[in-house]
Amino acid sequence: MASGIRGRWVPRRSSHSSHLANERKVAASTQNQALSAVLFLYKEVLKLDLPWLGTFDRVQRPAKLPVVFTREEAQQVIASVKPSARLMVQLLYGCGLRVLEACRLRVKDVDFGYLQITVRDGKGGKDRITMLPVSLVEDLRRQIDTVRFQHGEDLRHGFGEVWLPGALAVKKPGAARELAWQYVLPAARRSRDPRDPEAPERRHHVDESQPQRAVKEAIRLAGVRKAGTCHSFRHSFATHLLEAGFDIRTVQGLLGHKDVSTTMIYTHVLNRPGLAVRSPLD
Repeated sequence: MASGIRGRWVPRRSSHSSHLANERKVAASTQNQALSAVLFLYKEVLKLDLPWLGTFDRVQRPAKLPVVFTREEAQQVIASVKPSARLMVQLLYGCGLRVLEACRLRVKDVDFGYLQITVRDGKGGKDRITMLPVSLVEDLRRQIDTVRFQHGEDLRHGFGEVWLPGALAVKKPGAARELAWQYVLPAARRSRDPRDPEAPERRHHVDESQPQRAVKEAIRLAGVRKAGTCHSFRHSFATHLLEAGFDIRTVQGLLGHKDVSTTMIYTHVLNRPGLAVRSPLD
């Protein structure tokens, strides 16, 4: 049903406003997407308020436990990942990085002296420091040497710039051509930013879809029967640290969680909300 306001079509509040949640049984993200479209149409285009928007039924997002690999499964999947994506996956598991955090990692944020990695502008716009596994030091050094050579070739051909965050490009106009700001995992080809037609041709970071496809294929090749993704390595990082006896606050800091309750989900994965409980069958 609908009514007209100043000649415009406006939906009335009715049971149909909960249709997606109650009848279609859609996912929460689907309903949220539809709601965002309606809000944008009426608030930004038609300049109307819909007072009933807060009264309809919302899809309840079910609580789901994360998919976690065992140590053996994680190593099997990493061994099955194609070499071009292996370092990326090792960073996800060894440092607890999100996929985009690994993609956006810059040369200057890898500290071999203190064996740490600085994650810039992570989820929520926060910076944090996480560990750099000793086993990855030599691989990362070789990767940065490759980036150094590639960057030198780009400079020689009149390119070599990289995108800089915020107003840094204005404050430090020469920084975009420095090795320190180059991505550790750069794209194979240079490209132009479609959002800024005036910007020069740059070398962006590797696209996040590449490791995602590589991990999906590696899980199949390794014969791991879990619906794992790249993010499963971050879940496994946290779970395995807790299994090893590290304090949950330490794990919270490494993951960059704002609230420790977010990190607490991994205690449920371990089935250790308090003391360890063993099955009577064991």
